[in-house]
Amino acid sequence: ISNSYTDIQGYVARDDERRELIVALRGSLSMTDILLDASVVLVPFISPGVTAPDGVKVHSGFLAAWNSVALEVIAIVTEELERLAGCGYSLVATGHSLGGALATMAIVALRQRFTGVPVTKLYSYGAPRVGNAEFANWVNQVVGRTAFRVVHAKDGVPTMIPTSMGYAHHGVEYWQKCEPPAPENTVRCACDGEDPKCSASVPSEGINEDHMQYFGIIATTPFCW
Repeated sequence: ISNSYTDIQGYVARDDERRELIVALRGSLSMTDILLDASVVLVPFISPGVTAPDGVKVHSGFLAAWNSVALEVIAIVTEELERLAGCGYSLVATGHSLGGALATMAIVALRQRFTGVPVTKLYSYGAPRVGNAEFANWVNQVVGRTAFRVVHAKDGVPTMIPTSMGYAHHGVEYWQKCEPPAPENTVRCACDGEDPKCSASVPSEGINEDHMQYFGIIATTPFCW
């Protein structure tokens, strides 16, 4: 998956053991990505194959980024699901930082497009707030408890776009409070997404060391190229 204009990149993978199709989207890397990140005006969620509930608004930069690859993602997933018809594959969307925001948009779009898929899951890491409260509630309804929004310690990106600008997080946040990454150091937060006792209790430091590392893996580690 690649768009040269928005510099959005990712891939669709198939895990035959888990019977999953995984849409993975890359986080911010270039100046183009940073400009998209900075476009914080809330706009209606108008995207290919999506009929959003009334009042749903999202970050304009994230929406432009998702829309630049949405048709390509949907086409690839459609082809794979048709080829694997009857095999019971579920859909997963995942990403770090900007990629986590795009994965959030991707999962609601895919859920609407592929209503027959048994399970959809969202795994985001260090993702910022993506839209308003109506959007967050919609994600909670569509994905529910199969959404895993992971925040590492003092990562400032998840709270960098404040609620005072009309933004809200979806659930369910899993906050790794301290090292090492382990169940005893991780809190499952309130299901609605905005839990003042979790990562929201830490003043945002923006992009910092905790944002760049999750589960001991540095975000820029080249696994696939």
